[in-house]
Amino acid sequence: MICRTDITNLKTDILDKVGQKIIVKGSLGRSKAFEKEATIEKAYPNIFVVKYEENDRNVTYSYTDVLTRTVEVEVFDGDSYSPLIPPIEEAKRKKTSL
Repeated sequence: MICRTDITNLKTDILDKVGQKIIVKGSLGRSKAFEKEATIEKAYPNIFVVKYEENDRNVTYSYTDVLTRTVEVEVFDGDSYSPLIPPIEEAKRKKTSL
C-alpha cells in the first residue's frame, strides 16, 4: 500500500534530481517493453516531466507510476545508474529485519 509519506519522499527526491539524466523503463503491453534515456525537466505537485533524448519529446509521469512500478526510473549519479526506489526484494528485506 502506498502511504502519503512515500509520495512526499519521492516528490522530494525527484525535485532534487531535476536536470539529471535518467533511464526510464516501462511496459507497452503484450510483453513489449521500452528503455529510454531522458532528463527530468520539471516537477509539479502531482506529476513530473521527462524529456526523452532520442526524439526530443516531453512525457509526464505521476509519482504513483513510479511507486507502483508501472515505470522504473534509474538516475545517473556521475558513474553509473541507480534505481530511484529500491527493488522490491530489498524493500521486503528491510521491513522484515526491523
